[in-house]
Amino acid sequence: QVQLVESGGGLVQAGGSLRLSCAASGRTFSSYAMGWFRQAPGKEREFVAAINWLGGTLEYADSVKGRFTISRDNAKNTVYLQMNSLKPEDTAVYYCAADPRRWTASPFIEEYDFWGQGTQVSVSS
Repeated sequence: QVQLVESGGGLVQAGGSLRLSCAASGRTFSSYAMGWFRQAPGKEREFVAAINWLGGTLEYADSVKGRFTISRDNAKNTVYLQMNSLKPEDTAVYYCAADPRRWTASPFIEEYDFWGQGTQVSVSS
């Protein structure tokens, strides 16, 4: 089992940047692929980005390609989401999640076994 804690959310103007972090504890971090998801008010949780345990396989939602970058530091047990050129439609609670199928970078929410509590990202126009 792994425990996940997100940080780095906040309020930013459109066009700005934020960097989210997700710190893991418990079972070995490198045993997991990691993903970022988000949920806006009144909407279902949706995939944002994923990375396999080595960092060599990445996957992004079309809506964030070219603007967001996922990365991980296994020595620090942390996964990051660099978000640039933010838009008001990026406003949501952002969650990190761990997938024990560590070789994958899955966009499918049902494949993630462990979740953090989320961090709010608000983008003003």
